[in-house]
Amino acid sequence: MPTKSGTKKSSRILWVDLEMTGLDPVKDRILEVAAIVTDWDLNELATYEAVKKVGPSLMKKRMVGEFWEANSVARDGLIAQNASGKNGRTVENELLAFLAEWFPAEERVILAGNSIHQDRKFIVNEWGRLDKRLHYRMLDVSAWKVVFEHKYHSKFSKPEAHRALSDIRGSIEELKYYLKKIK
Repeated sequence: MPTKSGTKKSSRILWVDLEMTGLDPVKDRILEVAAIVTDWDLNELATYEAVKKVGPSLMKKRMVGEFWEANSVARDGLIAQNASGKNGRTVENELLAFLAEWFPAEERVILAGNSIHQDRKFIVNEWGRLDKRLHYRMLDVSAWKVVFEHKYHSKFSKPEAHRALSDIRGSIEELKYYLKKIK
């Protein structure tokens, strides 16, 4: 659908979730990535998943503390799958090919997810070529969460597996929940 400037608006959204060794985009690294392409009715069109190999010493050093102790099943699963991971450049190449399949080359892709600004910091740090394909605007489900919890006292209970693909699907369901509330 053309806009006033004559450019075409995207009919698709790229949902991404990253699992990382921690939350510091400089010291920590991406371990797992999942991506889902949806239309604006939030119908799933395609998926991508990959494990990104990270050095065992970095994982041992960074995947400690309260959060990882409380989520030890997720941590252990991420560590166990790391041996079969791909290098970061390969994963970025695959993500770019995935985008090329679902979005026109000239289009800046809208990124969506829960607290997606945090994932974007890791993308900027580790996958600069992918970052260049992304639009500066993002669809952050967490903003909806804040409004609905504080203004309307309505809370969506999303299971948090801390695994990329299931977390994205939970975010999509969460946005559907909020959109139903405003109809």
